[in-house]
Order: sequence, then structure tokens, then C-alpha cells
Amino acid sequence: MGGTQIQRIELPSPRYEYGGDDHVFVELDQEMSFDANFKAMAITQQIREMDLSGLIEVCPANASYLLHFDPDVIEPDTLIAKLKELDREIHLSEYEWETRIIDVPVLYDDPWTHETMMRFRDNHQDPSATDLEYSARINGYESVEAFTDAHAGAPQMVTMIGFVPGLPWTFQMVPRDEQIEVPKYVQPRTDTPSRAIGYGGAFTAIYPVQGAGGYQLFGRTPVEVLDVAQDLPDFTESMVFPQPGDVMKFRKIDRGEYDRIRTRIEDGTFEYRYEEFTFSPESFFEDPETYNEELVEVLYE
Repeated sequence: MGGTQIQRIELPSPRYEYGGDDHVFVELDQEMSFDANFKAMAITQQIREMDLSGLIEVCPANASYLLHFDPDVIEPDTLIAKLKELDREIHLSEYEWETRIIDVPVLYDDPWTHETMMRFRDNHQDPSATDLEYSARINGYESVEAFTDAHAGAPQMVTMIGFVPGLPWTFQMVPRDEQIEVPKYVQPRTDTPSRAIGYGGAFTAIYPVQGAGGYQLFGRTPVEVLDVAQDLPDFTESMVFPQPGDVMKFRKIDRGEYDRIRTRIEDGTFEYRYEEFTFSPESFFEDPETYNEELVEVLYE
């Protein structure tokens, strides 16, 4: 083995609930873990492939998932029975899925999020420090640069899309004791720039549009995660580019590269850099450091 294994956990029995007449909610665990999230993605991928009549939408989340269905076509108990069968059949030690590793350039400590955070210092735990300075200090890093190196270091899994349309939540693919953790603002901001890189708990979030927010602000990406008009080449199939199960590799850039990418986005020629690969939960659990290195090599070879 090349590094520390991810400690596996035994999930409790899933909790199945009705959501009105046309939704079923399934909770796999009360807290986020790789086991719970990977199981949610595996089950929702399989239920999509079954192409059930009456199934309208499948929404995986961090440790749960939600199904929208037509009760005139399929009964909720019939759907739940199929979900219970999948839960028994799917073993992460044997499961793999086809996904993408995506390059996400980030201008850390950018002028736009910096200006925003300084307007809302009274909402913050430490009004005398920037969000990056505060986050670096409480996580034991000696400098902001070392902290941003850590954030941009290991790849991050897209665990769900939500809260606002197109917002990806990502979870760094490292053992629990290596996770960066920060609280949200004491009081949320009424403004956050679009494409801001925020962090709350152990999750990175990319704000797709300008709006309110409470996550610590680390930087800004020049790339879009939401294109409602679907003008950019990567958005022809969906107005949201990141999908649950994708892996993002944040990459530190300077202002010059940021501006060059924005120019390409504005003239409609920008395309994401990404590579397709088969994700193996078992290989990741066994040796996350080596597996992450292999993923990065796939992306940048």
C-alpha cells in the first residue's frame, strides 16, 4: 500500500419515507461519509438504468437520495421494494461507475470575493482576519499559501448538486483526519459573487450565480458550472456541467490565466479540460493517496 487506507464504516439500515404522493426519500446515514455517498450514487445510477415506467427524476445527495415518480404509473411501495432489493445487491467492493475527472482553475484570494468578505466582517467569527487567514489558522496551517495548496491538492468528489440550481458540493478525497473543516459565517452574507469558491463544514461549493451565502470564501473560478442558455459547448446536453460522481481537481491560477479563460467563455469558445475514467470505490478505499495520483495523471498526462 502506498498510503493510509480510508476507514470503512458499517451503514445502518436505510430509512424509507414517503414525500407526499409522488416522492420517496431514502436516508442511508445521518452524516456524510464516503460509504454513504458512494452507496447513494450506486443505487441511483442503477435505478436510472432500470428505466422504470413512472420514474420522473432521481436526485442523489450526500448521504441520501430522493425519487420523484408518477403514482398513477408506479406505486410507492413497489418502488421502495425495488430500492430495498438494490440496497441488498450492491456491494461497493464490487461496484464501479463511469465518470469524469475535471480540471477546475481557481484564482485564490481574488479581488471580488475579497471585497465581498470585507463588507461582511461583522457577520464573521473573526472580523480581524480574512476568510482564508481564519480557515488556515483553525486548520493548523502556517500560511494561507500552504492552506490553499492543501485545498487544491487532492481531488474532490462531486457528492450532490443542489441548494440553488447548478451548485456542486464537493468532498475532498482524503482520510477523515486530513479533511479541511471550517464553520459557516455566524450570520450569512446577503451577497456572494457568482463562481465563488466557498467552503463550509467539509464541503467546497461553487456558487453558480450571485446571491446570498454563508460559506467561507477562498477564491473564484473563471469557469461556469451553470449555463441556462446552453451556449457553451460543454452544456449542450445539460445546463449544469458537474454531475454527482464526477471528480474535480482544483488548480491554482494567476490573474492572467483567469482573464484569458473569461475571454474564451465570453466569446463562446471555452471547453472544459476533463478525462473519462472508471471510478473504483474499493481501489480508492484501499489506497486513496496512490489512487488520487493516478486520477491526476489521467487528467494531465
